[in-house]
Amino acid sequence: MNIEIDKYSGFCFGVVYAIQMAEDELKNNNNLYCLGDIVHNNKEVERLNNLGLEIIDHKDLKNLKDCKVLIRAHGEPPETYKIALKNNIQLLDASCPVVLKLQHQIKEGYKQVSNINGQVIIFGKEGHAEVQGLLGQIGGDAIVVSEISDLNKINFEKPIYMYSQTTKSPETFSDIQNEITKRRLDIGINDPLQFVVNDTLCRQVSGREPQLKKFAKTHDIIVFVSGKKSSNGKMLFNSCKVENPNSYFISDIDELNPNWFTSASSVGICGATSTPLWLMELVSESIDKIK
Repeated sequence: MNIEIDKYSGFCFGVVYAIQMAEDELKNNNNLYCLGDIVHNNKEVERLNNLGLEIIDHKDLKNLKDCKVLIRAHGEPPETYKIALKNNIQLLDASCPVVLKLQHQIKEGYKQVSNINGQVIIFGKEGHAEVQGLLGQIGGDAIVVSEISDLNKINFEKPIYMYSQTTKSPETFSDIQNEITKRRLDIGINDPLQFVVNDTLCRQVSGREPQLKKFAKTHDIIVFVSGKKSSNGKMLFNSCKVENPNSYFISDIDELNPNWFTSASSVGICGATSTPLWLMELVSESIDKIK
């Protein structure tokens, strides 16, 4: 049985940067706080916990003073920086540059659309850390949509500035954009200046979906490795599943089922932008022992 790890899967550069920053700090200190899971993968979080990384939430942050706190790649709202300044907390800011650029874009766009009595739409996952960071830039004054059914929240008679969480599906982004255009046309509105679409998807992430579809077709079995909290992981796994029905989602090796590989001649292992290579390699070794 041939086993192949997808060479394009694994950490995106934003996650690599955040983890490297944490590891560098932990070489010199036994403890470092991180605001939220540094990456949406429980096994990688567990590894870093063992090195001294302690995960905290925003409530914990308010009670900390005179310490160091890592800001992960997802970015943070302005309120976080205000609390850190007030409590003499040194922030190690590993916010992804792509996310920081988006935060600036949405802040500037909000000023423009507010002047014409419009609304900001964010295509993203409600409650996701990156989305919370974006909402914080504009005082929470935006409508978050994750699928077509959420579009009922929108007033189509008003101008719309649309943005996207960086790790969402390009196909769904396009579907939502087209549906908004259709509904505006249905009520007689066809002014392109009043529907401004900002394609803020991360190309390093969105480019993986078409590549992963090709990879899924080349193997009898696909084992997709990802943390259950990863929205990017869910999106990419669904893409694999569409192309190859024999695709299975796991977070750790104990979830592997020997029956999956009974008649397989090739197995493809892939993962999310939050999946460490070492974990995919461990999965590969475990499958090799099953055959």
